Amino acid sequence: MDEDSIPLSALEHWSYCPRQCCLIHAEQAFVENIHTLRGQAVHARVDEPGVEAGYEGRRIVRTMPLWCDRLGLVGKADVVEFLADGTPYPVEYKHGKKREKLHDDLQLAAQAMCLEEMTGRSVPLGAIYHATSRRRREVAISSTLRAAVEETVKAIRGVLPRLTLPPPANDARCRGCSLVDLCQPAALAQKERQARVAKNLFTPDGDEA
Repeated sequence: MDEDSIPLSALEHWSYCPRQCCLIHAEQAFVENIHTLRGQAVHARVDEPGVEAGYEGRRIVRTMPLWCDRLGLVGKADVVEFLADGTPYPVEYKHGKKREKLHDDLQLAAQAMCLEEMTGRSVPLGAIYHATSRRRREVAISSTLRAAVEETVKAIRGVLPRLTLPPPANDARCRGCSLVDLCQPAALAQKERQARVAKNLFTPDGDEA
């Protein structure tokens, strides 16, 4: 992988939490928890590379390498179904029940954009397979999602080379994050609050910001 390349997974991480993205992809920090282990279990079912015949004349490719030179993206798709007419249809596997998540859709859209550059074919649709409910959720690769992919790539490129991490979210997202102990969002938030209080002690009105 080129040093300037961005892993496809980084887009999902950034959409969820920019600080998490930088901890994983800039500092190579990763810790397992129940959510990551469940995700690995789901992907273990599709992570064996191979090609097979599918329904309605589809050709199914598992663990397909992906890249987009224009955006500098690299990664892999869990599954790409090539329809009878040759149109690629990416399918991303996620643990949990069927529900819409922007960060999942963003990653799928990035896969679709990679496939378009690689094959020269339009990729208007893809799907998220939710393992717990065993249901697919079809996703339209809309102009809005495509623009979000472009903006996210730009944002990641603007932050990853820096030495300063983005601030912690310190909200509900942190409860399910495996990096919460490394990130220490509550402790950092308290430290920032104390710094503001100390600074305001010397202002004329002494009000806390």
